[in-house]
Amino acid sequence: MPDKVMTEDAVAAEIESGMTIGIGGWGSRRKPMSMVRSILRSDVDDLHIVSYGGPDVGILCAAGKVRKVTYGFVSLDSIPLEPHFRAARQSGTVDFTELDEGAFYLGLMAAAHRVPFYPTRAGLGSAMLSENPDLRTVISPYDDGEELVAIPALDMDVALIHMNRADRAGNGQFLGPDLYFDDLFAMAGRRTYMSAEKIVPTEEFLSEGSVHTLRIPRLHVDGVVEAPMGAHFTECPPDYDRDEDFQREYAATAKESEAWEAFRAEWLDLPSHDAYRQKLIERSDAAEGPTP
Repeated sequence: MPDKVMTEDAVAAEIESGMTIGIGGWGSRRKPMSMVRSILRSDVDDLHIVSYGGPDVGILCAAGKVRKVTYGFVSLDSIPLEPHFRAARQSGTVDFTELDEGAFYLGLMAAAHRVPFYPTRAGLGSAMLSENPDLRTVISPYDDGEELVAIPALDMDVALIHMNRADRAGNGQFLGPDLYFDDLFAMAGRRTYMSAEKIVPTEEFLSEGSVHTLRIPRLHVDGVVEAPMGAHFTECPPDYDRDEDFQREYAATAKESEAWEAFRAEWLDLPSHDAYRQKLIERSDAAEGPTP
């Protein structure tokens, strides 16, 4: 089998300004944050981000990397609305397409299945259509002649996802309570890059999870990054919970540009994920204090 292991910076080098980037995970849950930071450090901008959004969207918006966001929501979960995204939307610095969660899912499905749209009744007579005048309806070709909403495919140049485990060939495994829609993101991207808490031999997948947890096939993955704590500060159970203290510190920086720049310099512009992990270790040691 091919060896697809690469670094976060190598992933960022595959991304060009103006691209549409799909980011998996859900709110502040299992986001590919080490790869998001690598994009932040790069020179790319003018991005269109497609996501059930969380801090991935907020960080890239705050850094001026984003032209447009297509989303079902943008939330930090324990903080209902991602504050950096809220600031970007209220100031009008990014364009947006806002879909309900189900319509967003159908857009992922259409992209994954390589069809131009999926029909649905959802949205008829609702603000989803009035707020998105580009959405169109179609008439069923069958005898019922029903009018349906045509949710367009959320096509992506690149998709980024994070898994609990991966092998070197690009197979991925989730071990938490939910896959979310990372399998569809992987299928929807023209190129897909997957980070994982740990790269394991293929034969060891079933030592931690059932066959049901093997949901990312290597067929859809172009590169694999080993990134312990790679979803931090979002949660990645069972490996770790959300770092709520860190998340609150991040969220508070949306109030003042000086606070954001200081936080970015301290945490987000570090030269590598290894440097980020080392700083987290030092932070944890300082919080615990000296051993009696």
